[in-house]
Amino acid sequence: MSSIRNSRSRLVTTAAAVVLAALSLTACDDGTGVTDEGASANTAATGTAATPGASSAGSDASKDSGSGSGSSAKGSSSSDGSSSGDAEDSSDAAEPGADAPAQKAQEPSGKVVTCEGSTTRTVAAPLTRPVNHMLLTVTNTGRNTCFLYGYPAVRFGEAQSVPPVIEDSQPQAVVKLAPGQSGYAAVSLSATDGSASNGRTEKSLEVYFQGRSGSESVGSGATPSLPAKGVYVDDSLKVTYWQQTMDTAIDW
Repeated sequence: MSSIRNSRSRLVTTAAAVVLAALSLTACDDGTGVTDEGASANTAATGTAATPGASSAGSDASKDSGSGSGSSAKGSSSSDGSSSGDAEDSSDAAEPGADAPAQKAQEPSGKVVTCEGSTTRTVAAPLTRPVNHMLLTVTNTGRNTCFLYGYPAVRFGEAQSVPPVIEDSQPQAVVKLAPGQSGYAAVSLSATDGSASNGRTEKSLEVYFQGRSGSESVGSGATPSLPAKGVYVDDSLKVTYWQQTMDTAIDW
């Protein structure tokens, strides 16, 4: 009896399980699963919506970033433009016409004149080599190119005559000085062996300039200063012709 009851209980249990399985299948067929799928679809939709939102935010960020770059670029362009404008202003401020009168006043007239005291500056400087020599430097301070004709007519102290020129020092061409340029002549002051007579110390000097003919002085002379102790001269005193360079002048 007991075994028969147990068999019936198993049959009931099995039947109940079959019924439950059938009910489960029926529930799936009546759309309950669709509800679950709908929820899943909503979740997916929400995720999809979030993605465009993030993408949109990224796009906005990109726009903002692009706008920032544009502003920066514009700022650079504006900065460059300002610099360019400043350069143009500077260029305008430095218009050649503004200084034209001053420049014109400094331009040589094209006229060539004779160098003389009023349009030149003369400097006298004793030399250590060659010994007993002095260098005369004449600089054109005028507006016109000038010619240094012949040789300097020098007068030390109260001398009654000018010393002779060293003939071999005559250059091949007359020395020509543009405004600001210098010409040179050397003065041999005394004999190195002391053989010349009438040696003396002089403290003043006058320099005169020759004209084209070389027979007389022209214009005003110059009075370059000498060292405070003066310079020693004797009867061997002589000068060179005017030279275009200092090196040529002190060769004699």
